[in-house]
Amino acid sequence: MPRYFIEVSYKGTNYSGFQKQQNANSVQAEFEKALEIFYRQKFELTGSSRTDAGVHALQNFFHFDIDKPIEDGSYNLNAILPDDIVAKRIFPVPEDAHCRFDAISREYHYYIYRQKNPFLQDRACYVPYPVDLALLQQAAGEIMQHNDFTSFSKRNTQVNTFLCNIYISEWVQEADCLIYKVKANRFLRGMVKGLVGTMLLMGKKKINFDEFKAIIESKDCSKADFSVPSGGLFLHKVAFS
Repeated sequence: MPRYFIEVSYKGTNYSGFQKQQNANSVQAEFEKALEIFYRQKFELTGSSRTDAGVHALQNFFHFDIDKPIEDGSYNLNAILPDDIVAKRIFPVPEDAHCRFDAISREYHYYIYRQKNPFLQDRACYVPYPVDLALLQQAAGEIMQHNDFTSFSKRNTQVNTFLCNIYISEWVQEADCLIYKVKANRFLRGMVKGLVGTMLLMGKKKINFDEFKAIIESKDCSKADFSVPSGGLFLHKVAFS
């Protein structure tokens, strides 16, 4: 049966997350509804990377099977989808291609702004207090030295391992925003928010480097800080090669 990938982008503010859930609206539910309207049949979508409530994506993917070849219907789907969700393209892939298991890396960006700016609300985290960038960079570099991120995974998550391979972990200043960029083969539930929140503790000098390192090594999520808002987090890229 022909299989297709959908490349998608969305602002997650109004959604309970990427994956379909009972009694809550999601990006997946909106796509399945739009596909059913346009192609006049029901769809079961498989997602590449599950983003939590309020998290945005510049690039994410679904795949689906359909019993006949189709053209790229993204233009028509966008007329049906809400304004904060975009179908970027629909393209055929081999029948055994899998948008989750075939992905080799994901990259997230977390945005922080220091000066009050109404145009960044829901898309970045407002941090009006002093933050030491050098300390943030030191913390980000230490993350590269580890692969067990149990401390940065929220409880009640169904995974077999807490091991992740980190390829990029750095802070950069771009225009009005301070951005944490992290790329890995996989991420745990709440992991990026936990990393950012805990690094900010170090950047604010509420903990020192040895204490930050001890949090990583403790494998205890109660010691990490997950309190940064979801609106600052973007799934930036999903790579397949």
